[in-house]
Amino acid sequence: MPAPRHNRPKLRAAVILFLLVAVFVADTVTKFEIAIAVFYILIILLAIGYMSTRGVILLAGLCVGLTGLSLLLSRHGSFEAGLMNCGISIAAIATTTYLVLKTVAAQASAFEAQAQMVRVARLTSLGALTASIAHEVNQPLAAIATSGGACRRWLDRDPPNIDKARQAVDRIVHDANRAGDVITRVRSLAKSEPLHREALNLNDTIGEAIAIAQNETERNNIILHLSLAEDLPQVLVDRVQILQVVGNLLLNAIEAMHVMPTFKRELEITTFQEDRDRIAFTVTDSGVGIKPAALDHLFEAFWTTKEGGMGIGLSISRSFVEAHGGQIAVTSTPRMGATFRVSLPVAERNLA
Repeated sequence: MPAPRHNRPKLRAAVILFLLVAVFVADTVTKFEIAIAVFYILIILLAIGYMSTRGVILLAGLCVGLTGLSLLLSRHGSFEAGLMNCGISIAAIATTTYLVLKTVAAQASAFEAQAQMVRVARLTSLGALTASIAHEVNQPLAAIATSGGACRRWLDRDPPNIDKARQAVDRIVHDANRAGDVITRVRSLAKSEPLHREALNLNDTIGEAIAIAQNETERNNIILHLSLAEDLPQVLVDRVQILQVVGNLLLNAIEAMHVMPTFKRELEITTFQEDRDRIAFTVTDSGVGIKPAALDHLFEAFWTTKEGGMGIGLSISRSFVEAHGGQIAVTSTPRMGATFRVSLPVAERNLA
């Protein structure tokens, strides 16, 4: 059986003491030409981790002293050779002590830096989670505000339009629940919890996202073109996360066309089967496009090309898509718009 942990320091101390005595005796009784004293460096190595820095230095000094004492007590061989070997041994002891202590100090600094990096990573993760929730919840909150304003206008009419007001309230309840779902999903992602997967029709999910963004498309006079393939296989996904991805791409496309004349604002959404195991959808805008230098950084967290943007939306979208085994990419030509392409595995592949 291995020695109990509380006995190990005592065992190491006994070994160090034994080696001190053994090396001293061997160095004293052997000839000057044999540099037994160099083995004191083994004692220094054993003391690392057991003794403090000051203790190691004192132990090294003791080894040097014993080396000199052995030189004085030895009576065999050439004294000149013994003096040379004594100098070599003392230099080896001093050098080993210096290098070992420097290594230990470097390791301590590395451990401290690593601990600091862990603390920074935790703070960064907390900041990213906060930014994620703020960004993703902003969409349903904006929809709630819009529906609330509409409800007030319907009620202020004479006579009040109760049916329209009730519809607005229903939308408020729906968007409030959606905001709660968003928070739950983002927190689950941060804690690496399993996704809440279900088999969905991608066209239906895209239709839901379009309905949510309808106010924005109408307010910005966006012409919407749909090319949705029929009979697509279902995908096994977390509905809220994929809905957030589609919604984020739609809103980004709408914002990209703000500077364009009204008659040039066109948004195209397509779905198609990429291959036997994957289906895909694209979101294409007719905006100003993305500069080539920006394409490599577009999905990085907190990197944005938009004034006042948080730079978190596309990073979250990529995390959501990749969590489902999918891929997201973008192509763009300056002044010719941008196309975001998302591919996802079909449900049969995930169930296999």
